Amino acid sequence: MAYTVIDKPLDYFNTVIWSGDGVDGRAITTGFQTNWTWIKRRNATNSHIIADSVRGATYKLDSSEATAEVNNYDGGHLESFTSTGFTMGIGSSNFGHINLDGGTYVGWNWRAETAFSNDASATSVGSIDSAGSVNTDAGFSIISYTGTGSNATVAHGLGSVPKRIIVKNRDSAENWIVGHHSNGWGKYQTLNTTDATSTASNIWQDTAPTSSVFSIGASGKVNGSSHKMIAYCFADVKGYSKFGEYAGNGNADGTFVYTGFKPAFVMVKRYDGNGQGWNIFDNKRDTFNLVDEFLIANSSNAEATGSALNLDFLSNGFKFRGTDGGSNTSGSEYIYMAFAENPFVTSTKIPATAR
Repeated sequence: MAYTVIDKPLDYFNTVIWSGDGVDGRAITTGFQTNWTWIKRRNATNSHIIADSVRGATYKLDSSEATAEVNNYDGGHLESFTSTGFTMGIGSSNFGHINLDGGTYVGWNWRAETAFSNDASATSVGSIDSAGSVNTDAGFSIISYTGTGSNATVAHGLGSVPKRIIVKNRDSAENWIVGHHSNGWGKYQTLNTTDATSTASNIWQDTAPTSSVFSIGASGKVNGSSHKMIAYCFADVKGYSKFGEYAGNGNADGTFVYTGFKPAFVMVKRYDGNGQGWNIFDNKRDTFNLVDEFLIANSSNAEATGSALNLDFLSNGFKFRGTDGGSNTSGSEYIYMAFAENPFVTSTKIPATAR
């Protein structure tokens, strides 16, 4: 029996934390060629910084806003990606986004180092061209394409079926769109809002992704005519990543969610009602249970500690211990994305230890 295909998740995903020092060109080490980084200041209200190697390190998106992409806003963002992480620049004021003296920060980092390019007319895969970076071992790709304003299919490069896709229109103030297999592909969520799941045929064409392409409708959110688009695509990888759902039970002994690994990162969102955010937890800001320090993808707020919004990271999954509506209301439905610290059992049959 194969327990995992990835024995060392730190080769593909890693959370890093640092204290700002205001030094221009400071390097942060993630431990691998970093292709996507998501940074948030913890101790103050500041934007999220989302950058990737496909768009270029200096191009910023913010998960809490519908705003279009910005290039190197006052220099206070990333300068470059490196073989071991990234470097940071300091502008005239920095705005505290990334390395302000006195700031504390967290960065979530993914690896997708293999270049990908698809000429749709030449390959007959997809109906429009796409390009980017992919890591088939880790089930992750970063895909750039230009919208047509008409139904289309886009090659994603994974070689397996994506379970979650996040899309942003880079040129226009359009909401971030999230597709998740647990909801079905006639529905979507918006990463920058607290909205419940919405139904629309012009997002994913009511069509599930395949191992080669995902479908997009005519909506400007995913397919603005002549607009540059970016998609982050994820597939389940045994022992490393999981994209699923669970039902809350409203109890301090919350629902156990099996992932097949000890989590390093968990993001959850209630999808059957409005008003609840995208709550993010990780193993570096909280190194032991309870895990109760959280940031919210749709909010620029500082890090908070929630007595009713906490969970345990277990050797094979996670369990919420609070009863907050953002994680564990009785009868409510939640989607999640999770990445591993360790597989539950390695390919050499070494089990993960409890925290």
